[in-house]
Amino acid sequence: MLSTQIPVIVLAGFLGSGKTTLLNHLLRASRGTRIGAIVNDFGSIEIDAMTVAGQLGDSTVSLGNGCLCCAVDASELDVFLERLTRPAARLDVIVIEASGLAEPQELVRMLLASENERIVYGGLVEVVDAAEFDATRERHPEIERHLGIADLIVLNKADRAGDGAAGERLRQRIAGLADGAAVIPATYGRIDPELLFACRPRGERVGQLSFDDLHTGDEGAVCDVGAVCDEHGHGHGHHDHLHAAYETVSFTAAEPLHPRRLLHFLDSRPQGLYRIKGFVDFGDADPRNRYTVHAVGRFLRFYPEPWPPGRERGTQLVLIGSGTDGEALLKALDAARVAGPHDAPEEHSMWGVLRYVPEPAAAEPAAGDLAEEPDDRS
Repeated sequence: MLSTQIPVIVLAGFLGSGKTTLLNHLLRASRGTRIGAIVNDFGSIEIDAMTVAGQLGDSTVSLGNGCLCCAVDASELDVFLERLTRPAARLDVIVIEASGLAEPQELVRMLLASENERIVYGGLVEVVDAAEFDATRERHPEIERHLGIADLIVLNKADRAGDGAAGERLRQRIAGLADGAAVIPATYGRIDPELLFACRPRGERVGQLSFDDLHTGDEGAVCDVGAVCDEHGHGHGHHDHLHAAYETVSFTAAEPLHPRRLLHFLDSRPQGLYRIKGFVDFGDADPRNRYTVHAVGRFLRFYPEPWPPGRERGTQLVLIGSGTDGEALLKALDAARVAGPHDAPEEHSMWGVLRYVPEPAAAEPAAGDLAEEPDDRS
């Protein structure tokens, strides 16, 4: 079940792009989130979010040559993941910082091949040096391939990319090489940690955010753009807020959603929409279960679980992206609501959803011949 799984994020980028700086920033600014890390050649590390970056103690395991995609295979990576995901570690997220010359596609492949049921792929974050992008592209043309499979691109050292117009032109060029991934400018790797993971939630966690951390409005759809983290919601001053260039939209619906129409929305989600997580009620199409949805870039999974006793049924989703149109997203999701008995989902309407349910949960007679490999960003 997704609520017990730990997201594993791959942090990639060529030498000097600022991966370690970004990771150190995440460690300092994680606000109570417990992070585990597998970093280059100094192994797998359990890190309390209150630990100052660099004070890692003896909690290290050497990987030898430091290039994860060369040093280990999927089974060996599972050994490190097993250590970090043991219940006693109480981690909220794991970050794999790749070597500057690693193949991120190979690391993603290993994660997707992992037999550890306590993890879920959390996305590929590619860090790009804004000041050296053209030189890096000339030396390493494979960066175009890396950008094409990334789920989130951090355009680091944005302050060295020239004036505002020059920086925007560079961002647009990189966005053109990416396959719909959000491109976030940053300086010294300072992105808002909530783009990747949440502050420790006070209420039920939905994906990387808690619904208690979102402003709520009238019953129905709520659009909360750019208000993921504020000085009142998290008890820290305005000076701690990083104003990352992304938007958050929250959607709730008391009516069930139509499986086919929701799949159409997910299959055609717009450029820049980075992450979707939450709970979906499909009503009579599957009255026994609610479905946790987890989407990062093109990666998509559904996790069915019985409705918790006494829990009011409904759909709750959080969508995070950059340059997205929140009102258009809400309108598209509104169109997925079941309008009444005349709009009841047709027979077999759940087959598309079941394609994205991992084995063995999908191994039911109705879905037996439909367990195709989902559209993973690998």
